[in-house]
Order: sequence, then structure tokens, then C-alpha cells
Amino acid sequence: MDDNATCHRTLAVQDCLDSEGIQRLVWPARSPDLNPIENVWDALGRQVSGRNYPPTNKNILIRALTEEWDKLPQQLLDNVVQSMVRRVECCITLHGGHIPY
Repeated sequence: MDDNATCHRTLAVQDCLDSEGIQRLVWPARSPDLNPIENVWDALGRQVSGRNYPPTNKNILIRALTEEWDKLPQQLLDNVVQSMVRRVECCITLHGGHIPY
């Protein structure tokens, strides 16, 4: 996926894609995000930032992410996956417009 964000359009990214024989898919800017992992990353980020002692370096961040990842409830993951049918239906109904997820 490439949403035309500047960081996705650098020469380094294009060279990497070319070297691996990867073609870009056309993806409209500001398209609805139908990737469930984004919701999981959001939950994980909230957990890490809500700690009493936020991470102050890379090693502490890695440890915090690992600890919080292990604490994510299975129900959260199940809900995100199960919501995909509703998300896709909503996206189709709105002809690709903003969806409330």
C-alpha cells in the first residue's frame, strides 16, 4: 500500500521496491484504513504511554512494548478482526469515504 505520503515517495524507498521487484499499488490519499493491525498498534501505544514511567531509551521501550503486548487481551484482538466485515461494508456503502473506525 502506498498512500502517497512523502515518506513513502523517497528515492530510497523507490530504489528498495525496484530492487525487490515490488510494484506500487494505486492507493488514494486519505483512504479508509482497513488494516486491523493499526487498531492493535494504537492500543499498544496507549498502554505504553500510560505507564507510570514512560520509556526513556530504546531498550526500555522494547521491554515496555513487549510487556504491554503480552498484556493485550485476546478479546481486543478478536474484536478488531471480527469488526472487519462491518468496516468493509461501511466503506462500500460510503463509496470509499471516511468510516467511523
